[in-house]
Amino acid sequence: MKNWRQILIPPSASILRAIETIDQGALQIALITDAAGRLLGTVTDGDVRRGILRGVALDRDVAEIMNTAPITASSQDTQETILATMKQRRLQQIPILDRDGLVIGVQVLADLLRAGQKDNWVVLMAGGLGTRLAPLTNETPKPLLKVGTKPLLETIMQNFIEYGFHKFYLSVNYKAEMIRDYFGDGSRFGVEIRYVHEEKRMGTAGALSLLPERPEETFFVMNGDLLTKVNFQQLLDFHHEHGATGTMCVREYDFQIPYGVVKTDKHRLQGIVEKPVEHFFVNAGIYVLEPECIDLIPQDSFYDMPSLFEQLIGRQSETSVFPIREYWMDIGQIADYERANGEFAEVFLDRG
Repeated sequence: MKNWRQILIPPSASILRAIETIDQGALQIALITDAAGRLLGTVTDGDVRRGILRGVALDRDVAEIMNTAPITASSQDTQETILATMKQRRLQQIPILDRDGLVIGVQVLADLLRAGQKDNWVVLMAGGLGTRLAPLTNETPKPLLKVGTKPLLETIMQNFIEYGFHKFYLSVNYKAEMIRDYFGDGSRFGVEIRYVHEEKRMGTAGALSLLPERPEETFFVMNGDLLTKVNFQQLLDFHHEHGATGTMCVREYDFQIPYGVVKTDKHRLQGIVEKPVEHFFVNAGIYVLEPECIDLIPQDSFYDMPSLFEQLIGRQSETSVFPIREYWMDIGQIADYERANGEFAEVFLDRG
């Protein structure tokens, strides 16, 4: 059950400390306990992201976001019973308690299942012209531009590979032959790579209509010009935890209004707020979809991902948003490219 004592924190610890505990530990959970070691609650990555969506500051006590009624297992339970509970409740981790409610361990679903590679397809959109990055893209497609020590698209793929994903579709167009020559069938990277070729601009969702087969499992779609350290396993867990048909990753975006904003009630002046900061969540270009989403995409037509999500919402399908708290950079312009190169070593050095 690995070193579970390292994930015990008090309810007065900050949410930021809980994030560090989750990210640095192999168990991907923080257990909130009293001084005697009795379980008060749990915090997972999903709890943190839901707190972010509610606007809870990361310096607040972790007690504000913890699950105060977590599912637990007893030290008397067999592994078969624990596994059945975890499967039924769709749990990735479960605390093990003794008869006095003291934590004596944590069981992890992946350990029980001895999980290896994941068969979820990852579709990477790598067909853009990259005109805003000219002249860098005059001779080289944007996915092959080197950021740090390797092409941008290779870093994206390696991030997925790190979490056990090994089946990729690359949607290509501009200088497609260069991308095919570099990545081949994926055997050089220990993965399977297939290609779909966009003969025209298809949008971020339209290219999915070109897939030669309907995915059998939940699949990822990601723009091929993003650098991020998102934990893709946590993203997949979040999607399943909420029973979503489609999950969109989002980023926080702050915008300061450069004027005093006047509050009124008809003709009455009620107050003035000087240069307020507005907070928004914006589309981050990473999605998790169920196979039935393919059926909603028109054939051979331009179709963007927001249109797909609008369709899902209109059908009252379950949709969710996953707030990215990790490093994220859209390599859209020269300044972004230069910044990413400057940050690459610090952010991705551990990836080789």
